[in-house]
Amino acid sequence: MSTRRTELTRTAARLFAERGYHGTSIGDLAEAMGVQKGSLYAHIESKQDLLYETIRLALRGHLRVVAEQLDVATVFVREWRYLEGERHEEIVNERRRYEERFRALFREGRELGELRSDLDDATAALLALSAANWAYTWLKQGRDTDELADEFYALLVEGMRGYSTPRS
Repeated sequence: MSTRRTELTRTAARLFAERGYHGTSIGDLAEAMGVQKGSLYAHIESKQDLLYETIRLALRGHLRVVAEQLDVATVFVREWRYLEGERHEEIVNERRRYEERFRALFREGRELGELRSDLDDATAALLALSAANWAYTWLKQGRDTDELADEFYALLVEGMRGYSTPRS
């Protein structure tokens, strides 16, 4: 991926997180990058390309963190529930915020007609996160996590897309 495309994808992720996909225009992206709107189309065909790439990169990033910090990931996934009081609530709230980011990505894809129309955003997010989180039990040191994340993505998202129905 070119440096400019990477910058565009990261800018899109930041704006999508702040404003939502529908609340972010190509003009907003161009302004944030300090370029003309038309120049963005040298790197993308549509804004949907950026949403697609952002979902893929989110899964890559998540799996990379699990792989790079297997011990920490193991504790995070298995042991957090033993916290009590405010500490427990803090972790639960942070987990919910993180899950909501994934739910929002799936929701946007569904609303755009890119994913199946009957997709439950919460279930899809939990499935993707569970697949990535569970990796701590079988992931081998040195495994290319980007390749693995792309395989997960193909199975999860492309499978969901295969059943999309046209928007009316």
